[in-house]
This record gives sequence, C-alpha cells and structure tokens, in this order.
Amino acid sequence: MSTIPQELATEAGLRFPEKFLWGAATASFQVEGSTTADGRVPSIWDTFCARPGAVRNGDTGDPAADHYRLMAEDVRLMADLGLGAYRFSIAWPRIGAETGAPNPAGLDFYRRLVDTLLEHGITPWPTLYHWDLPQSLEDRGGWANRDTAYRFAEYTETVVGALGDRVDTWTTLNEPWCTAFAGYAGGRHAPGRTEPDAAVAAAHHLMLGHGLAVGVIRARTRATAGITLNLFPVHPANPDDMVDVEAARRVDGVQNRIFLEPILQARYPLDVLDDLAPYGIGEVVKDGDLTTIAAPIDMLGVNYYRDHHVSGHSDESSGLPSEWVGVEYASFPARGLPLTDSGWETNPGELTALLVDLHRKYPQLPLYVTENGAAYPDNIADGRVDDHDRVAFLESHLAAAHAAIDRGVDLRGYFYWSLLDNFEWAEGYAKRFGLVHVDYQTQRRTPKLSARRYSRIIQENGLRGDGIS
Repeated sequence: MSTIPQELATEAGLRFPEKFLWGAATASFQVEGSTTADGRVPSIWDTFCARPGAVRNGDTGDPAADHYRLMAEDVRLMADLGLGAYRFSIAWPRIGAETGAPNPAGLDFYRRLVDTLLEHGITPWPTLYHWDLPQSLEDRGGWANRDTAYRFAEYTETVVGALGDRVDTWTTLNEPWCTAFAGYAGGRHAPGRTEPDAAVAAAHHLMLGHGLAVGVIRARTRATAGITLNLFPVHPANPDDMVDVEAARRVDGVQNRIFLEPILQARYPLDVLDDLAPYGIGEVVKDGDLTTIAAPIDMLGVNYYRDHHVSGHSDESSGLPSEWVGVEYASFPARGLPLTDSGWETNPGELTALLVDLHRKYPQLPLYVTENGAAYPDNIADGRVDDHDRVAFLESHLAAAHAAIDRGVDLRGYFYWSLLDNFEWAEGYAKRFGLVHVDYQTQRRTPKLSARRYSRIIQENGLRGDGIS
C-alpha cells in the first residue's frame, strides 16, 4: 500500500523535473573500515572510539561496512538500484596529514572508486571533509587552530589534482555545525572537547577552510563547487513565551545563520556576533576572512532530518556541556510526532518550508537535498527486510520536496542517507539508516524494501500512488 499522502497520490503521481539527480550518500569513516590499511594515519574518530564510554558498546570504525575492500561490489549494487549519483567522502587520513608527498595508496583507492562509478554510469559526488580530521592536526589544536584551514586547502589541492579530471561536482565540507559545536563544545562527537571558545573558533576556521578550498577548485578545474549544511527550521515551543522565542533565535543563529550568512552574504549576523562575543568570535575573524569565505558557490547541499522545537526553559537534557553556545538553556519538548529509532521527530512538511525559505532568500542558488533519512530497528527475516517505516519516511519527504518544486524552488537532486547500514558515530552500530542491510559479521548486503521502492522511484522519476511490496 502507498504511504504517499492521499491528497498527493493522484493517478499520475508526482513527477520530478527531467534530469533530476537521484543518489545516495555515505561517509568515509562510517563505511570504509580498514582504518589501519595502506598507509592511512589515525583520525580524531579513531582516538574518540578508543575513549571508554565515548561510543556505544565500545564500537569502532572497523569493520564498518568494509567498503574499502568491497567497493566494486557496492558500486554494482548502486547500479542495480539505478542510482544516478553517489555522494561519498574522502578520508583525509588516507591521503596524509602533513604537507609533502601524499599517500599514493589512499589516492589510488579514490581513483578506482571514481573510475568504477563512471564505468557504471554513476556520477561521483565527493565531499572533501566529513568529520575525520587527522589526529596529528588535532594535536596542534584541530579546527580551533587557524592553521588547519590552510592545511585543508593543501589537502584539497592534492585531492583535486588527482581526481579533478573525472569529477564535475565537489563539496567542501559536510555539516560544519557538527564538527564545530558537537565536537568542540558538546563533546559528543570527536574530538570530544567541551570548550565553547574552541567551538566558535572552529566554526569560523571551517568556513575559512571552505572558502580556501573553493578557491583551489576554481583554480584547478571548471567543476561545480558547493558546501553541505545541516539546516534545521527552528521554532519556539511557545511563541507567546519570550524565553522560548529568545532561545529559538539563538539556536537558529548557531545552527543555521552562522554558516549561511558568511558563506552567501560575506557577513555574520549582528545578533550572532553579540551572542558569541563572550566566546571570542571577534578575535578569530581577521581582515579579509569574510571575502574568502564568501567565494561564490554553484550549489548548496541541504541535509534535513527534522526541525527544532525549542524551549528556553531547562530540563534534564539542557545542562552543560552544551553544543548550544550562547544559549542559556535549550530544550526540545516533544510534540507527539512519529519518532525514528534515533528518537527524532519526523516532520516532512518542514522540509518544504526550509527549501522555500532558502529559495526566497537566495533565489539564484540551486539546491540539492544531500542527506535525508531515518534509522529504524530493521529485522531481517527469510532474506528480506520489510522496512515499511523507512518507505513511509522516504515517500513523505519526497512528496515534501516535490511540494517545494511546485512552489518554484530550484531543487535539482535528492540523496538518501544512507546507501548502507554503517557506523553511526557515537551510536556505533546500534542505529541502521541504510537502504541496504549490512550483516556486520559476514558483510552480506541485503537490499531492503526501501531500496526496492527507491529504485522504482528513480526508474519512474517520481512517486506513483500504487507503492511496492
């Protein structure tokens, strides 16, 4: 039975624009495994995983989905599903942490990956940084150290030099909010620091690194360049309560506007500068930085999982350490919406609102949904995973994306997160997001019901009302 909302399930279904790009996404540390293979150096996530209690069940990045060894099989699987593009990240620790000669084995892996994708008619969409900073750079201060932005530019030069003749679209960073605020303030992600000043510095230096990397891409190629942000519509839990209204404004500032406005308007929001003044933002921004950060981009990747329903009143989840730098209390009261296995409320209508708002503010900027997905407690039985909850999530969010297109949004593609079940950061292997089930003992891949549904959507370039079983 279809899970498309009845009012949208017309006989013709929902058709997406011609040349709409259908893809799926992964990240290097989450799927590759082989963390000590072929000259790869340690990353901050290797170090974080070794910290007692940091990751559920003591899980580590090995074996993950063993994609480093099983890449060719995985690309054939992508082709079988009909994917038009594969969004993956390049592991900086595989390329080498320092200046000088890069690691040839690491570059060769990504050369083989890109070539194999192209042989199967799949567009490679590499992300240069998806959270796995070499530990040696963290030992010198990590992203809180301005020098890391320049090391990132050098790393970009190496990677683009190796792959630029075969890659037409580059993403600089994935979700810098998570790197900066979850990693350096809240401490729940690597490197596990709880230093608000360092988080603010990291946020700025990540954006500086982004701008420098765009400059490298422009100098070396004619490729499309952009960035991927995890953007959350933010609303006060009680719009009549000024405490909630103020908390929502501040959360929106450090979640969304601290990245959008420097990148797209060469400025920090004045209220965010005021909110973060006690944490040293005025000291880390140097002359010329905002011009570098605002190097023109060709597209914006939008990662959407949920919206934020914010209260400024404290609860058991709103103490220190907090990733919400500059917010006295930030809590997120439940609304009775459906929950994923991660405990996240699902609210697909807010994806429409987010895309429409971005298009209104930045009408010349093409948009892509570069991550959208959900964890559910999948069970494999008789060789099948009938993940009806994920099918419903997929269909409802694609219907929301289509509604944005109907309202004039220049949305050009959609990438489901994730292609494979994988290492889900601090949750270890406890949460499954994949279209494809991975048995971590045998590395057997089993496409789920959602994979078959997504394959049909791709084939038809849209959603029909008759579903799949």
